[in-house]
Amino acid sequence: MPSIFSYQSAEVDWCEGNFEHSTVIAEYYNTVNGTTLFSLLLLTPLNFLVLEGAGRSFADTKLSLLLAGIFSMYFHMTLSYVGQLLDELSILWTLAVAYSFWYPRVYFPRCIKSRKHFFWLSGVTTVISTLMSFIKPAFNAYVLNCIAFHLLYLTWCELKKCNDKRVHRMAAAMVVWWVLAISSWISDRWLCGLWQAINFPYFHSFWHVLIAMSLLYCCPLVIYFDVNYEMPSFKPKLGYWPSDSWPVVVPYVALEEPHKQC
Repeated sequence: MPSIFSYQSAEVDWCEGNFEHSTVIAEYYNTVNGTTLFSLLLLTPLNFLVLEGAGRSFADTKLSLLLAGIFSMYFHMTLSYVGQLLDELSILWTLAVAYSFWYPRVYFPRCIKSRKHFFWLSGVTTVISTLMSFIKPAFNAYVLNCIAFHLLYLTWCELKKCNDKRVHRMAAAMVVWWVLAISSWISDRWLCGLWQAINFPYFHSFWHVLIAMSLLYCCPLVIYFDVNYEMPSFKPKLGYWPSDSWPVVVPYVALEEPHKQC
């Protein structure tokens, strides 16, 4: 019986051929683009500096994002069982941390009366989900991807309350990147035989870059909505660095006073 740390001991193997470009790295392009994912995730926490400057700290959120990028690289480099679980569980716990801190109070279940109670609900749910993830690890990725539909629903609910064109533009960009990302993920998972037949089995590596791009747009949106709920004395403003007119930009959120409803 192979060790859970052994190469190729995972229940999941993506479409890219193994050890074709390196004797050490199992899935070369998935690992390299995992590095790209990690690099783009380094930009995402920069938006949190805005809130920290206003007196709020989100060190757990930033750390969990970075760990998700690192464990993704480790999994695709080894295709080990431990690597698979670290990759998937780091995403699960990142989502749990994000929900705990960022989920708007207005959407709390009626039985939840405070953010502290919601922390406990999120924690218990995540622990149970973690234990269940060991039952059939091959299904974990599908379940994690389904959470995106709830996030899209929340975004839609918030957009109905807001007339700011910049907010709608950034949300549209986020959704476009996510559609491209999930399409790449599904193509790699379900149409692998086709891509291998034409010698182009790299759609999962595209997923890494595309989902990171979607997160770059998602993070400022989440902060924007959070400021409206939790910091009413400030007015959040979305922008793009270095300029709105550039083809490649980094979206960000800035805080201004006084606050006005969008």
